[in-house]
Amino acid sequence: MVYSHRRQKATDLLAKLELDALVFCQPENIRYLCGFTGSDAALIVFSDQLVFLTDSRYTTQSNAEVTADQICEYKLKIEGIASQLTSHDVSRVGFESTLPFGFAKELQDQGNADCKWMHLKDELQSLRLHKTSDEIEFLASAADLNAAAFAEVIHMIRPGTKESEVALALEFALRRLGAEEKAFDVIVASGARGAMPHGVASDKLIGTSELVTIDFGCRLSGYHSDETVTLAMGDVSGELQSIFDTVLEAHDLALAEVAPGIALTELDRIAREHIKSSGFGDYFGHGLGHGVGLAVHEAPTVSPRSTMNAEAGMVFTIEPGIYVPGVGGVRIEDTVLVTDDGCRILTKIPKTFSNILLN
Repeated sequence: MVYSHRRQKATDLLAKLELDALVFCQPENIRYLCGFTGSDAALIVFSDQLVFLTDSRYTTQSNAEVTADQICEYKLKIEGIASQLTSHDVSRVGFESTLPFGFAKELQDQGNADCKWMHLKDELQSLRLHKTSDEIEFLASAADLNAAAFAEVIHMIRPGTKESEVALALEFALRRLGAEEKAFDVIVASGARGAMPHGVASDKLIGTSELVTIDFGCRLSGYHSDETVTLAMGDVSGELQSIFDTVLEAHDLALAEVAPGIALTELDRIAREHIKSSGFGDYFGHGLGHGVGLAVHEAPTVSPRSTMNAEAGMVFTIEPGIYVPGVGGVRIEDTVLVTDDGCRILTKIPKTFSNILLN
């Protein structure tokens, strides 16, 4: 039933774009549309048929998992896709923007010379943009794993511990609790390294009177969690306290406004203007958030360049940050679901200021 609904969304999109076929190679889209959990395959959506293609490594798996009209095995991926398109005599084909240029060019060269190819990006966002109740349950369960894993390792986040040790302990706890995989390389950035938004854990020792930013997540049933906390190692300077307070206020102000109808650019503006008015405008360079689902970064984007309004069923992060070179940084992140009358915070770890140094 679930795949029937998703298939209908794809065929509706096919009709809307006046295409004869849609070619999917991105694993998340393939999993969404037919249930395949492997790492290499293709899926072609025709108006009356769904054709799944993979190689011999995944034949048994696909027969067990995939919901499609045909399951075909290829020796060469490009030839397999081209053969299907030729046999269906298509004249207009859409493909994902993530498809490598060389692959797309070779695919076009092997297909019908008169066929027109449409590069799709924003047009495909509608497929996975609104989460259903089962997807929300998976996302909430992944967020619960975050909280449980963090509770297991918080005792070791102390001065003298390597950042990399914290990251490894978090990853191990997530896997032991049932996660399929970490969502991305765990970020643990302490002291001056906190000014690095993507400061993947290093061998640096966490120091006293430092802030430590920890950004982590996991994958569960294909769906991801994403959450960032910043902790204080004992008393910190007034400047670091001010940075933390400003980020938390920006986070809370934006979060309070999440509801159907608000422009995503407005959410970004609310947080960004607060940071700017507090004197840190030059130190918040990234967007306020991003969608979370089968991919840890997906539509919608919450930034000054967003073009959408919030709609019920969207899931995205709110993650303002301030990063001052040579001083440190703070990011505070929650993942939220837009509901009919506001929002539901899926992530569970408290974000208020925490001094966890034991005396």
